[in-house]
Amino acid sequence: MLKTNEPHLVEFLLQCQPGQPRTRGNWEVDHHGTPFILPSIGGITLNVQAGDPAFGWQGDHIEPGVSCTADTQKPFEHPNVGVQIYSCAGNVATVVTGEAKGAEGRVLGHHGGSEHVIVDFTREVKEKLLYSDTIIIRGKGQGLKLTDYPAVTLFNLDPDLLQALKIRELDGGVLEVPVTTVIPAVCMGSGIGSAHVAKGDYDIMTSDGETVREYGIDKIRFGDFVALQDHDNRYGRAYRRGAISIGIVVHSDCMEAGHGPGVTTLMTCASPLIRPFIDPEANIADRLGFGTTLKIPA
Repeated sequence: MLKTNEPHLVEFLLQCQPGQPRTRGNWEVDHHGTPFILPSIGGITLNVQAGDPAFGWQGDHIEPGVSCTADTQKPFEHPNVGVQIYSCAGNVATVVTGEAKGAEGRVLGHHGGSEHVIVDFTREVKEKLLYSDTIIIRGKGQGLKLTDYPAVTLFNLDPDLLQALKIRELDGGVLEVPVTTVIPAVCMGSGIGSAHVAKGDYDIMTSDGETVREYGIDKIRFGDFVALQDHDNRYGRAYRRGAISIGIVVHSDCMEAGHGPGVTTLMTCASPLIRPFIDPEANIADRLGFGTTLKIPA
């Protein structure tokens, strides 16, 4: 088991509610110049959950599960900023009102721009939810550190999920981290240059079909852990040769230029002390046992 500073972490109760599906109310244009009107961010998304494919949906920036905010009218202000920063992937979320009262789900991560926390619940629970219902997230994880690996920085990661990742400790201070996909630096787009990664995400650009197929990007699922090559996320999102970041996929493929599946950062290192290896089950649904799990034949 990886040694951490978990006993010293602060744990908040964070209050939020589902946000209505959003639309700009007009045509949008894809990277080929073709206009479209399709489902997009927000909502209680009934038929999409962690473990489902992030590609193939008739939509753009689709958020699986339930898209939550503290105040839909003030997404970039208090209290929503606190909910965004202090909610971590793997945190337990509980419905405390309405017909679904008592039901538990899990946080997948954050989607920047929409300023949503993405929470996975079963379809049975989602069918009972209202947009006026209250959800409480046990926010724990910001400030989490690996005691024996000071060069590796963690963000947005519940301590229990960290231990469930099945990370291997190798000689030379190297951590071998399971991922489904390794993403080349050139593919990272919208979100680069942000001052920090404690909220929001950034996108894997998918406008070049040949590159998408070469790296198997089109096989990514919601909740996949992916490796971002040559990307240093310690103090924002930046290119640095030899750096490596690990993130979780929080929204679907996109049609707009510069966009694609969104990734919330979980781990980052400025040097190659994180070594990704391919594991098809490197997904939050498979690791924690919810959503659409991948069945590997014996």
